[in-house]
Amino acid sequence: MRSLDEELTDLADHYRWFAQVEAAPLSPRYAELAAAVAEDADVLAFLGTLPRPKRQANLLLGALQYLHVGPPADGVELHRWVTGDADRLRETMLARATQTNEAARCAALLPVLAGLPGPLALIEVGASAGLCLYLDRYGYEYSDGVRVGLPSPVQLSCEVTGTGLVPGGMPEVVRRAGIDLNPLDPADPDDVAWLQALIWPGMEERRDRLTAAAAIAAREPAEIRRGDLVEELPGLVAAMPVEATVVVFHTAVLAYLPAPAKEAFAELVTGLPVRWVSQEGVGVLPAVRDRLPEPPAPDEVRFLLALDGEPLAYTAAHGGRIDWLPAAALRR
Repeated sequence: MRSLDEELTDLADHYRWFAQVEAAPLSPRYAELAAAVAEDADVLAFLGTLPRPKRQANLLLGALQYLHVGPPADGVELHRWVTGDADRLRETMLARATQTNEAARCAALLPVLAGLPGPLALIEVGASAGLCLYLDRYGYEYSDGVRVGLPSPVQLSCEVTGTGLVPGGMPEVVRRAGIDLNPLDPADPDDVAWLQALIWPGMEERRDRLTAAAAIAAREPAEIRRGDLVEELPGLVAAMPVEATVVVFHTAVLAYLPAPAKEAFAELVTGLPVRWVSQEGVGVLPAVRDRLPEPPAPDEVRFLLALDGEPLAYTAAHGGRIDWLPAAALRR
């Protein structure tokens, strides 16, 4: 059994990695705060009292934003907030989860879904508030000159490199549903406030987009089932309209599952009468990663977009970029 000192050392390493690799290119404030946590014995000790899945950087920093309606100014203020408000912070971190619900990720999903035979019935696992289930309600502009969708309060721009799938129009969606351990309600101001708190400093345009997407979802509520994705998925698939192509998709979800659960999900979804669209970190699904034309860089932070286990593109974690792989050109 590992000692607490060893666990706290690993935790400090996690926050250093988060600061240098994940946060630095996107949010200097979060990079600074995460680096400060790595050197703060009191904050690390607080995190050590939490279950391992609740120690992650995104959850701590999101909970602090949620409780204080904004991020700490620096490491000194972070220390004061954590040590001076530990009980309330612990309660929030135990009750909440990182459920980033970024509608901009739909810009990478659309070209794949638009190429499937319709109509479509969409099932998102790890759906959070379900904002990615409404991709047909958003407008899109791709850097290769392609524009899709009618005027919408949610307008998404996406840089594209390589030759890949081109959405010829908007897919017809006849059913939308999801699964989540803790579904969020887009009509609940407190749930929307939590989603806003998960947006990193320096990404203010995401806040306006989230507010607009939540309003769309609130007007047309999707069925989001509470429960385990492996247990709930077969029944939800069976409930979809028989005339529809059922699509199971997910983004930045499986990384939070232990390896056996990821393997069980992959085995399950490949055996169901569905199309499977995954958008996860490169190492999250080894069987998908191993089908890349060449090994990814060791420090690769982009997501890998795949259809039925075949990798098609690298994508930006919070949306806005698609780098098509050669396999995508073959599907045009």
